[in-house]
Amino acid sequence: MLYSNLAVNEKGHLTLGGADTVALAKKYGTPLYLMDEDRIRENMRLFRDEMKAHMPEGSLPLLACKACCFKGLFRIAEEEGLGADLVSAGEICTAQAAGFSMEKTCFHGNNKTDADIELALDAGVGYFAVDNPEELEALEQAAARRGITQKILLRITPGIDPHTHKKINTGILDSKFGEALPTGQALTFFDLAAAKPHLSVEGMHSHIGSQIFSYQPLADAAEIMLEFLSMLRESRGFEAKILNLGGGFGVRYTDRDPVMNYREELRRLGREIDRLCDRFGLRRPAVILEPGRSIVGDAGVTLYTVGSVKTIPGVKNYVSVDGGMTDNPRYSLYGAEYTVLLANRADASADFSASVVGRCCESGDIIQENVPLPKPQRGDFLAVLTTGAYNYSMASNYNRIPRPPIVLLRDGRDRLAVRRETFADLLQYDL
Repeated sequence: MLYSNLAVNEKGHLTLGGADTVALAKKYGTPLYLMDEDRIRENMRLFRDEMKAHMPEGSLPLLACKACCFKGLFRIAEEEGLGADLVSAGEICTAQAAGFSMEKTCFHGNNKTDADIELALDAGVGYFAVDNPEELEALEQAAARRGITQKILLRITPGIDPHTHKKINTGILDSKFGEALPTGQALTFFDLAAAKPHLSVEGMHSHIGSQIFSYQPLADAAEIMLEFLSMLRESRGFEAKILNLGGGFGVRYTDRDPVMNYREELRRLGREIDRLCDRFGLRRPAVILEPGRSIVGDAGVTLYTVGSVKTIPGVKNYVSVDGGMTDNPRYSLYGAEYTVLLANRADASADFSASVVGRCCESGDIIQENVPLPKPQRGDFLAVLTTGAYNYSMASNYNRIPRPPIVLLRDGRDRLAVRRETFADLLQYDL
């Protein structure tokens, strides 16, 4: 099994966090998102405690809510002492509705609308990660109208490549995010921000990409950013209070992915930041990280019911399920790999190979190709592992298909966190 929270019980059923996934599929129906709350809390505590112990005072993980966003998750993050990285007005409203401490939030995005800015200020978000000069001016005007000084971080593109998939690589020079450091635009951006009377520049933000399995790319980004801060101190007298290095730590989707020791990698990153601050003679800024996938990814399993099994002799086999790209578009988007198995026969021999496909009217509605399985039958339950991140948050109603529910598992008990959408939900906005 990919993770310690997965097992096979005496019935041959897949279990998640000790709960029988087959029993849960029968209780709640499929498609079904299961999330192991115990694992989520364990991951949150790891980041919180390691950053507190091995990084400068005030360092904090912010849950990257784009990975997964619903009210129950905000409540868990609040209880575990995390902040939140928010990227839309909808995420801000969800955090507010959950009673989350808004002073521990940072609002990101490369194109915050005027309405977004107004809503975020009214909500009391702690920081804006300002992406560009246009946003800087709009935020200054909105803060001036309220007679407040808003804390901001400046999003800087450091110009490095962590060698992840190009669609999840955000730190290269030609990224749509932030102001580029190598071109000199970052310095101009800082000067513009420092001149705004209603904005307080608290530090810098960078994000280099996702599915990173070593601290080293983040340490490389830290070196570039700290050197920039050293130059700002010497030339502008600016001393940063915060260095936000973004997120990006990877998770295992298949047994070919590396096993990452987050605890050790965080310690190594902390030691490297200390060394770099000494090298540049800098006062140590609080470090912010934005784990999302590495908090919720391994907590999730998606369950489906098998419908048809199609065999084209000598060519290909297909296993069709009652979900697909509407609840997990990641394979269609960028060929994301997953581990797939039969939940009700998890201990059986995988002697059949097939492409697992969804029910949408699209040839590209594929969950995974060339999957080894026991030959499925109609009514079997199929499980896709490591779906806690970027599945529910990217789900759609394409083909007018309702989105699945989320069930949280804690201490062997299950509870509904997000109910299944109904056809009435789909129709409620139609006139």
